[in-house]
Amino acid sequence: MSELTTVARPYAKAAFDFAVEANAVDNWLTMLVFAAEVSKNEDMAAFLSGSASVEQTQELFIKVCDDQLDSNGQNFIKVMAENKRLLVLPQVAAQFGELKAEYEKTVAVDVTSAIELSAEQMTTLSAALEKRLARKVKLNCNIDASIVSGLVIKADDMVIDGSVRGKLGRLATMMQS
Repeated sequence: MSELTTVARPYAKAAFDFAVEANAVDNWLTMLVFAAEVSKNEDMAAFLSGSASVEQTQELFIKVCDDQLDSNGQNFIKVMAENKRLLVLPQVAAQFGELKAEYEKTVAVDVTSAIELSAEQMTTLSAALEKRLARKVKLNCNIDASIVSGLVIKADDMVIDGSVRGKLGRLATMMQS
């Protein structure tokens, strides 16, 4: 998996730099996500792994994507096809999304609670997280009754486990050591 990430990084960076320059970051993300879904299709993945010529690959892939790609997006696909890298499009799209979030100073935060949070609680939590992370926060709220009470907050590689289940688990670990 890390090899695919390494291969995808320069493509994502090049596409992102071009998109920023053209003021079309959202459009590019949409194109890349769509192209990534096409490349994940079983039949398409089998075709891309086969021995088709570069021209056949370019033509078929662009035809399948139809009007979802503008001329710049089609050129990007052609370059990736020439280098036989269309199978890494899902990683390119993911990295492009990360670059976009970093550029816009936003972060998606997964919040898991035992009960549904009120609008006021979400506003307060969002404001506190924006202050702590120095970024705009987009909350993705989930309900999981097994955490008993409290919240589990995950943002990128940061995890704040304020749930009763988490506290009991830490207490059990301390008592066993």
